Amino acid sequence: MLNKIVPYREKDHDKLVDIWYRAVRLTHTFLTEEDIEFFHHLVQTEALTGVEIWMEINENEVPTGFIGLDESKIEMLFVDPNYHGQGIGTRLIKHAENLKGSHLKVDVNEQNEGAHAFYQRYGFVQTGRSELDGTGRPFPILHLELE
Repeated sequence: MLNKIVPYREKDHDKLVDIWYRAVRLTHTFLTEEDIEFFHHLVQTEALTGVEIWMEINENEVPTGFIGLDESKIEMLFVDPNYHGQGIGTRLIKHAENLKGSHLKVDVNEQNEGAHAFYQRYGFVQTGRSELDGTGRPFPILHLELE
């Protein structure tokens, strides 16, 4: 397999937005259509350019997943649903650890049990909880840190 992790490329912006959209549809079943459209607009217009993005690309140079970092905090981690379960998320977190050190943090929607379980398997532990998400919406957030 010739997959590699590379920095954000403007030419892949729409592909990353598409990965986000399809992954959220699959994993964030607690969101309404209105919520998805709200967040979709944020991802399309500002979220991807507001953080340090690293993408895993396959042998055809097509992105299969991406991680967004703000210092040592994982702001987003999304994998193309067609590639779930193939280690892409784990490789992206390991890349972040190599860049930022092992004291990574991440916030996860409490209702997104799959993501919470993924981070727990990797070694993240819960350090706090907020009733509202970062946009003030009523989606409880679990604050996790890598031990």
